[in-house]
Amino acid sequence: MNTAAQPLPFTGLRARLPGLLLAFAIAGASAALATQPWAAGLGLSALTLAIVLGMAIGNTGYPRVQAVCAPGVDFAKQRLLRAGIVLFGLRITFQDIAAVGWSGVLVDALMLASTFTLALLIGRRWWGMDAKSVVLIGAGSSICGAAAVLATEPVVKAGSENVAVAVATVVVFGTLAMFGYPLLHTLMQDWHLSDAAYGLYVGSTVHEVAQVVVAGSAVSEAAAAHAVIAKMIRVMMLAPFLLLLSALLARRGAAGGQAGGASKITVPWFALGFIAVAGFNSLQWLPQPWVSALVTLDNLLLAMAMAALGLTTHAGAIRRAGARPLLLAALLFGWLIAGGALINGLLTGWWAS
Repeated sequence: MNTAAQPLPFTGLRARLPGLLLAFAIAGASAALATQPWAAGLGLSALTLAIVLGMAIGNTGYPRVQAVCAPGVDFAKQRLLRAGIVLFGLRITFQDIAAVGWSGVLVDALMLASTFTLALLIGRRWWGMDAKSVVLIGAGSSICGAAAVLATEPVVKAGSENVAVAVATVVVFGTLAMFGYPLLHTLMQDWHLSDAAYGLYVGSTVHEVAQVVVAGSAVSEAAAAHAVIAKMIRVMMLAPFLLLLSALLARRGAAGGQAGGASKITVPWFALGFIAVAGFNSLQWLPQPWVSALVTLDNLLLAMAMAALGLTTHAGAIRRAGARPLLLAALLFGWLIAGGALINGLLTGWWAS
């Protein structure tokens, strides 16, 4: 048998190694920066900092080494991203759902559905925006910020520019939420809002997990605990959201008369993996040090994916997106505050807290 044509061992790894090392370096720097007091005070996570650093490098020195690094960067954007979403399930247990009760789950579900529907209504039907940008901004606002944007990107097959714009909206309005919600709590003193009720409000409406922690901790540790639990239930809803979105896109593709007949549903396997890992984590079979180590690994994988996205995002493409994505995110942010207060108040009876 002629072995000359057979691929050499680890050829793929050799090709990807430069890009993976670059993404790893950016992710490591982002993780270090996220521990600094100024970054923690602003609620800037390693994911957010990774895409910012990635964009800074991508629009300066990266083009010189792009030919060498592209295979590894593309691998980080695709394979490492999906692996990171699967491991994200280690942050959640089904016991978290029981901790907030069915009213809390219903609040989260209503906020997710109403916010995403509003994004589609305003962005697509009224303004005629690019569908991929609308879906990503809607997912980031309604579920879990940058992580939701990353998880939704493979389903809608969006470009790096779409992802960068959507993540930028999460950073802007999530930062406003961190400082605005504690002030809002002060203004709502007449409602005698309990720490648990405030925590549910924060967890069901604020974008990022880190931002939820900051907004909840500004009031009390109890508020922060309830906020994080409510937030993680929203995160758990990411998997069924992706499955429903995939089915919806397939249905619309079939209705649009795509070649080859009815469009097939693309099942995002990483969403199913996310649910499976969350279910396994609920059994609490793994020692806590192992879980902590795997969560640290997950943070690294997601940060590398964000760094890779940043490296392939061009500033000019973001400028061409215009002001509408930011305005859409602003309107959704307004709904999260006002609509969130309405839904939380009706379902949990703030006035009786």
